[in-house]
Amino acid sequence: RYPTAPLLCDPPPFLSFTMLRTPSLAKTLRSIPKHNLSVLLSQQRAFSTAPVTVAIAGATGAVGQELLELLDERKFPLKNLKLLASARSAGKQIPFKGENLTVEELTEDSFSDVDIAFFSAGGSQSKEFGPAAGKAGCLVIDNSSAFRMDPKCPLVVPEVNAEAIPDAEDSMIIANPNCSTIIMNTVVWPLHQKANCKRVVVSTYQAASGAGAQAMAELEQQAKDWVAGDPITQDIFGRQYIWNLFSHNSPIEETGYNEEEMKMVKETKKIFSAPDIAVTATCIRVPVLRAHCEAINVTLESPMHEDEALEILSKSPGVTVVDDRENNKFPEPLDASGKDDILVGRMRRDLSQPEGYGLEFFVAGDQIRKGAALNAVQIAEEVLENYPTLLKKL
Repeated sequence: RYPTAPLLCDPPPFLSFTMLRTPSLAKTLRSIPKHNLSVLLSQQRAFSTAPVTVAIAGATGAVGQELLELLDERKFPLKNLKLLASARSAGKQIPFKGENLTVEELTEDSFSDVDIAFFSAGGSQSKEFGPAAGKAGCLVIDNSSAFRMDPKCPLVVPEVNAEAIPDAEDSMIIANPNCSTIIMNTVVWPLHQKANCKRVVVSTYQAASGAGAQAMAELEQQAKDWVAGDPITQDIFGRQYIWNLFSHNSPIEETGYNEEEMKMVKETKKIFSAPDIAVTATCIRVPVLRAHCEAINVTLESPMHEDEALEILSKSPGVTVVDDRENNKFPEPLDASGKDDILVGRMRRDLSQPEGYGLEFFVAGDQIRKGAALNAVQIAEEVLENYPTLLKKL
């Protein structure tokens, strides 16, 4: 069992996921004791390109703000940074690395001097301005659902399918998956590689952040309203959120599934390049600020013991095992908030399936970070390190 984390280190963040697919290198890195890891972590990742000009479309939103933090934190090689948003936000000042940057209005002409653009301004903005940015020779990494199922646009979780990135050569658009899909796939993929997951059943417990900064603010306001005995503010979801759970606020389709659930179904098939994998989901909103949780059940083609599954996950990039039965310590949204890794635990055999062919586990991941901004930045890092020819202006 793993009380808090694996004893040996996970690969340092300055190494690309493509590099980690080299078995000898990955094995060497995972043999380094954690107390020696600080030496490696002090080194800046060496990119094969010159610094690049980056734009953030939707810079004033929750994901846009997280992107700024990550670009600084991960020492992303910036030549210049443009902050873009709607006309009503143009002119705002946003601090970055000791300077105040002025937000510009997002237009089709915003990308003539931009190498990489992170889009997190909503699907309609992505559809309107994403293709224009691509035609201007700018590589778009889009956080909306606009291009996820477009066959010309790769849908990428770097820990899973970084090798799909060059498929953006024509469209110049790489799609960031749905937050719940990213969190699930980062953990399921290592098990799938070993034992081939035939079926995945997932129930999600999704935080306010998935509906944006205003939803987070409303959850906090509802707590204040409840304490003060005031009427509960219900502007975003049209219902009380605090002390309540409700079905995900996306439209219900004819099948009875909502759009969020179907995103997890369709996107997993594309990311895994596994059209036959069976996925079913139930997505629920819970009164948590920024970390999603998921209860996941997998059916395997090859048998796998729960301890073997934990061992595999303890060595997988982007994953931290938290599985302490004695102290009832497992993944929690508070512990996952602000963290890069997805926490996984409650690993156990599914007693309803033949022994070894079914596993149950629970995960928690920061929706704004790995569920959106971090995944996008990791994609950009992979481009700089392994696919620089996608950057047309360099």
